[in-house]
Amino acid sequence: MAERSLVFPAEEYRGRVARLQAGMAAAGLGALLLTAPADVFYVTGFLTRFWESPARPWFLLVPASGSPVAVMPSIGAELMGRTWIGEILTWDAPDPEDDGVSLLAETLAAMVPERGRIGLPMGLETHLRMPVRDFRELERRLAPRAFADATACVQRVREIKSEAEIAKIRASCAIAGRAFARVPEIAGAGRPLDAVFRGFQRLLLEEGADWVAYLAGGAGPYGYGDVISPAGPQPLVRGDVLMLDTGAVREGHFCDFDRNFSIGPASDLARQTHAALWEATEECLQALRPGMLARDVHGMLCAGLRRRGAEPGGGRLGHGLGLSLTEWPSFAPKDATPLRPGMVLTLEPGAVLRPGCIMVHEENIVLRAQGAELLSPRAPADLPEIA
Repeated sequence: MAERSLVFPAEEYRGRVARLQAGMAAAGLGALLLTAPADVFYVTGFLTRFWESPARPWFLLVPASGSPVAVMPSIGAELMGRTWIGEILTWDAPDPEDDGVSLLAETLAAMVPERGRIGLPMGLETHLRMPVRDFRELERRLAPRAFADATACVQRVREIKSEAEIAKIRASCAIAGRAFARVPEIAGAGRPLDAVFRGFQRLLLEEGADWVAYLAGGAGPYGYGDVISPAGPQPLVRGDVLMLDTGAVREGHFCDFDRNFSIGPASDLARQTHAALWEATEECLQALRPGMLARDVHGMLCAGLRRRGAEPGGGRLGHGLGLSLTEWPSFAPKDATPLRPGMVLTLEPGAVLRPGCIMVHEENIVLRAQGAELLSPRAPADLPEIA
């Protein structure tokens, strides 16, 4: 009989746990407490949209050796029982008097020596998905055991994707690529922008997405004002540049890239800016190598845009990608994260066309020993026009 496991074979998860435990040993941690959806999914394959409900905390414990233990609300026991996790401890939640704190404290106390340290991600791009009041009570019950920052322990493991993970992300990118190819079916002059957004989500689902966790974009003459706004009812007009940016999900793995379209003939400024973004991205794709720092990529993209007469936009120009729409590192001036083979990343240069008007271009890649490999279908070099 095949060993039970969801999304990946159990051996994939055992390898992840072994790498986490190696990092824990180096940091002197007796256990690792994970509470965030992506971290729990990474170790277990526990895939659910029930995380949308904030009413219950969920806990996954990785001991210094041996298999992980789930400490969780009873409503999730059946699904967790279909994963490779063997020990599942539950309570009936939500419980306003003791929402799993006693059970969690008892389990950790048995796992970690009295003077031991418990790792918990505490840094950038982490969050504690339990009430602060309950966490303080947990600290009190476990003292003199101490909690320590395990951000690096988790992130250094998660940022390197296995071939199985890369295949999942590539599949998500292919779904979005097919949907982007169908944008002329749903967009054109006179079509309300919010209708285009709804139509694009429909296309993503038709092409195989499990759900569309993120969709943003914009439209306007030459470009758009930002890249995070929801759509309004304003109709597209000839001369607008339409941008759609999606984080579609397939089997728990995200894509994250955008595409630009001109409604009718494109203006010279829009065409020139799109070309500068495309060429700066292409230059970076050819030059990117392991050993560079995240901030080097930011500098490379900015320099590429300026050589082509475009003014780079502010903020980061790309990031990590995987179980979350955005992961570390950030292609930003102060991020010194070393780039390593197996990282899945986005290249996302942006340019300012005029005050209040920008254009952004984004691709998804995996970094190999010899350089970048595209996961998203490459955008056309010329700004596409929708008649």
